[in-house]
Amino acid sequence: MFSKSYEVIVIGGGHAGCEAALASARMGRRTLMLNHNIDNTAMMPCNPSIGGPAKGHLVREVSALGGEQARAADASALMIRWLNTSKGAAVRALRAQCDPKAYSAHYLWQLQTAENLDLHQDEAVALLLRGTSVAGVETRHGVIYEARAVVLCSGVYGGGVVHIGDVEFPSGPMGQSPTPRFFDSLRSLGLGAAGPLRIGRMRTDTTPRLNIDTIDLSLARPQRSEEAPLAFDVWGVKRRFDANGYACWFSHTTPETHEVIAANIHRSPLYTGKISTLGPRYCPSIEDKFLKFPDRQTHPIVFEPISPRSKEVYVQNFSTGLPYDVQVALVRTLPGCRDAKIIKPGYAIEYFYIPPEQMAPTLENKELAGFFCAGQVNGTSGYEEAAAQGLLAGINAALAARDEEQIVLSRSEAYLGVLVDDLTTKSTNEPYRMLTSRCEHRLLMRHDNADRRLTPIGRRVGLVDDARWDAARRRWEREDAEMERLSETRVPPTADRLAEVNEALVNAGATPIDAPVHASVLLKRNLPYSLVEPLCPPLDPAAVLDEDEAFYVETELRYSGYIARQEKAAARMANMDRVLIPADFDYRAMSSLSAESAQKLAHFRPRSLGAALRISGVTPADVELLSVAIRAARR
Repeated sequence: MFSKSYEVIVIGGGHAGCEAALASARMGRRTLMLNHNIDNTAMMPCNPSIGGPAKGHLVREVSALGGEQARAADASALMIRWLNTSKGAAVRALRAQCDPKAYSAHYLWQLQTAENLDLHQDEAVALLLRGTSVAGVETRHGVIYEARAVVLCSGVYGGGVVHIGDVEFPSGPMGQSPTPRFFDSLRSLGLGAAGPLRIGRMRTDTTPRLNIDTIDLSLARPQRSEEAPLAFDVWGVKRRFDANGYACWFSHTTPETHEVIAANIHRSPLYTGKISTLGPRYCPSIEDKFLKFPDRQTHPIVFEPISPRSKEVYVQNFSTGLPYDVQVALVRTLPGCRDAKIIKPGYAIEYFYIPPEQMAPTLENKELAGFFCAGQVNGTSGYEEAAAQGLLAGINAALAARDEEQIVLSRSEAYLGVLVDDLTTKSTNEPYRMLTSRCEHRLLMRHDNADRRLTPIGRRVGLVDDARWDAARRRWEREDAEMERLSETRVPPTADRLAEVNEALVNAGATPIDAPVHASVLLKRNLPYSLVEPLCPPLDPAAVLDEDEAFYVETELRYSGYIARQEKAAARMANMDRVLIPADFDYRAMSSLSAESAQKLAHFRPRSLGAALRISGVTPADVELLSVAIRAARR
C-alpha cells in the first residue's frame, strides 16, 4: 500500500541527503527520500576525492557515528594516502581518489536496500506547516506527504544558475536541472527577508574536464597510492593498492596561462559584475587567483583521472567561469596540454543558501520546529562537510520525530562539532570549508580516536550494531591495557641489561639511556612504538596491537601532558556551554551591554554562554554580565 505519511522526509540525494536518509531509516523511523534524479545520487560534481586535512577527520567521524561515507570511499577508492604526516599526530588525515560511479553506486544500493526507507524520484516544491511546525511537503507530481520532520539537503540545485563567461542559464551541477520551486514556496509562506527565514546566494566553481589521451603526462609528476593497506572506515577491511597503478599527476600553470587570463579578464563574470556572490576562499578560481595574487606567475594544478573506465580528467586548482574559447586557450598553456581536448567546460554556479545562524546546533531551524538543513544549503562546501551535517541532521530529525532529546556535539568532541558551532554562532557569507586551524582542541580530536569520541553516541541512537560495538570495545580494552602496561614496565627490567637495550637504541639511531626507565618515558622521547615494544614485549601474544592500535597508544602516551592541558581547557568551555540562555532572552533590555554585543546576540541568539563568547565582537566582560543577568532572571 502506498503511504503518504512518514516520520522524516529528506529532500535531496547528494552526500548530505544520503547520510540523513540512511541515519533516520536505520534508527527505525519511516523515512522518505525525494531526489529529482535518482541516477545522480551522491554525485561528485567537483574533484573525485574524499578526505584530506580536516575533511578526512570528518569522514572518520561519520564512520565512528555509524554513517556511510567512509564505506563508500573505501568501496570506490582508486588510491589512498596519508597527508600531513610530518606535521604531527593531531592533523594527519587520509585522502582517497575515488571512482565517482562506484561511489554513487555504493550509496544508491544502501538506500535501495535500507529498511524503513522509501526512495522516490520527485521534486519537493513546497514546505507545509502547521503553525510554526513542519507538517510535510508537496511535490511536483502533486503528492502531499505528511511528516513530523523535514531535512533540506538541496546542495547547489536550489535556484542554480551557471555562468560561463557572458553565457548564463538555470542549471544544477554538471548540466542537471535546477530546483528553484521549494525556495519559491518559502518566500510564498512569508519566510523571506521579512519573516523568520532569511535566504541568500552563494557561488562555487568547477574546472574543465579533459581527455587524458590528449595530455602528454610525461611532463607531469605522478603520485600513486600508499603501499600499506588503508581504509577510512573504523571497522573497514584495509585494502592494498597497486603502487604502480592509478596515479594523479602534478603540474602547474605557466606565465602563458596568466597572459591569457590578463588578455581576457574583462570577459570574466567576476570582473564584469555579472557575479556578485562570494565564492570559496580556500579554493578560488584561476581568474580569482590572478586578481588576488598578481605577482604569482605559476600555480600548482593536479590532473586527476576520474576512473580507469573513463578518459575524463579533472584538473584540480583550475576552476573557472571564463568563456569557453578562453578555457580552450588556457588549457593549451599547461605543460603537456598543447593538443588537449575539453570534454566538459568549467563553470561558476550560483545557488540559494539559508544563512546558518538561523539554526540551532542540532541543525534544526530556530523558528520552524522540525525543519532541518544540511550541506551546501547551510553555506558549506565539500562532500565531507555535507555528509557530516547530513548525518547529524538525520539523527536529530529522527529524534525530533518522536520528541526525544536531540544531540549537540561540542567543539572538543568532534570536528563536526566545530563545523556546526562555527556555522550557528558565526554564520558565513562565503562557502565554509573545514580546516584543522579552526579547531582549538586538535589533539583531542584525532583521526585515530574518533571511535572513542563518537561511537558511544552512534551506539546510543541505534546506528552502531552489536558486532561493531563489540569490536570497538575489544579494541579499546587492548589499547588501555597496553598503555597501563607500558606505564608500569621498566626498560630494561634490571640495570645489568642496560647495555643490551642501549645497543638496540643506538642501532635505531636513538639516544641511549643512563638507567632503567618506564617504557612510556621512551615514547615521550619520540621513540616509535615499533622500537619500544620489542624492548618489553607483552607476555601474552594475543595482546600484540595492530598498527592503528599501536599508533593510538603511542600518541596518547607521548602527548599525555598536552592532552591533559587541552582537556582542562575543554572542560572550562564545557562548563560555559552548560549554562543555557533562554530562547526569548531580551538582550536589548540589558543597558550594560555594548550596542555591538546586544545587536549580535539578538541576531545570533546563542544557545549558551559558551556559544555567546564565540561570537565575534562579544567580549568576555559582556558574557560575564550576561551570566549575572541569566542567574537573576532564573531567581
